[in-house]
Amino acid sequence: MSGTKNQLTAQENKAELIVLGKITSVFGIKGWVKVYSYTDPMENLLKYSEWQLKHNGQSKRVRQLDGRKHGKGLIAKIEGVNTPEEARLLSGAEILLSKAKLPELPEGDYYWNQLIGLQVVNLAGQLYGKVSSLLETGANDVLVVKACSGSLDQQERLIPWLLPEVVQEVNLETAQIKVDWDADF
Repeated sequence: MSGTKNQLTAQENKAELIVLGKITSVFGIKGWVKVYSYTDPMENLLKYSEWQLKHNGQSKRVRQLDGRKHGKGLIAKIEGVNTPEEARLLSGAEILLSKAKLPELPEGDYYWNQLIGLQVVNLAGQLYGKVSSLLETGANDVLVVKACSGSLDQQERLIPWLLPEVVQEVNLETAQIKVDWDADF
C-alpha cells in the first residue's frame, strides 16, 4: 500500500484512530471487497466514504465509492481497485476512522472503545480490574473485566451491561465504572 497521494500525514498518523472494520477477501471480478464491520448496525461503516486502511504496517487513505449489505456481511468498491488481484492485496487490511469523525452520542451512551481500559469497582470501592473487551449477547452486552494491579483478586469477571441495575455509574474523566455486582459472582 504505497503512493504519495494516499499516504497519511504525520498529524493523521498521530490522530486517535478507531478500527471500524476489516477487509476480509475479494468479491467478484470487478475489484470489490468483502468487509467485516464492527459497527452496529453493520451498515454504519458504509456512511464513511473516506477510510484509512492499515495493512502490513503501512497506512493508506482510500475512498469507498459504493457499498451495500450482501448476505450476512458487506461488500464495498474502493476507488482505484478494479481487479480481483488488486482487491486481494487489501485482504486483511483494517478499516480505521478518526474518532473525531464519529457522531456524538446521547448522554449515557458510550462507544465500546471508550469503555476498554476503564477500572471497574463495586459499591464498596473494591477494584475488580479493568475492562479488557465487551461481548455482544442476545439479551445484553457484557463487560469482560480482567484483574490488574491492585485488584481484589485475580479472577476474570463477566459483568452484564445493565443500566441502572448493575452498572451504576460510568465516569470517563476518572476512567472508572461503578457496578452493583457481588465479588463472588
